[in-house]
Amino acid sequence: MKKLVLIYVLLIAAQICYAQTITTFILVRHAEKATEGGSDPELKPEGVKRAESLTALFEKTDVTAVYSTDFKRTRNTVAPLAAAKGLTLNTYSSMKTADLEKLLTAYAGGTIVISGHSNTIPDIANALLGEKKFAQFADADYGNILIISVTTVGKDAKVVWLRY
Repeated sequence: MKKLVLIYVLLIAAQICYAQTITTFILVRHAEKATEGGSDPELKPEGVKRAESLTALFEKTDVTAVYSTDFKRTRNTVAPLAAAKGLTLNTYSSMKTADLEKLLTAYAGGTIVISGHSNTIPDIANALLGEKKFAQFADADYGNILIISVTTVGKDAKVVWLRY
């Protein structure tokens, strides 16, 4: 009986040691941008509506952190979500593999929303997946959301591609 209990305890200990924490990244390309405003335009009215719909879409989701590039269009896409969740909107200038690994460590087991651009969101997704699966989004395509669950950046990631 003691051996059976010991084996059971060892099996539970092994399971705990090898259990990996899943962290979710929600990658969002910014909403529709205005044509005026130079290199840092505001959102169009339909972009503002899209940002509001993003907040409604993730209303019941526990979000741990929100990140955006330092452009009006990306910040304004996720600022309503950050405000609704009571979170600070963090900015980033690049999101390379090392940066993603830091986020994975800092927010292990959480959900991180990242707002970016037609070229950066696919690059971030590819880094998380460890393979080149996504190409740059078309300039007029604003409705993509990539939800990627990972335990390790570049390995064993699962992706869900949504439109909103």
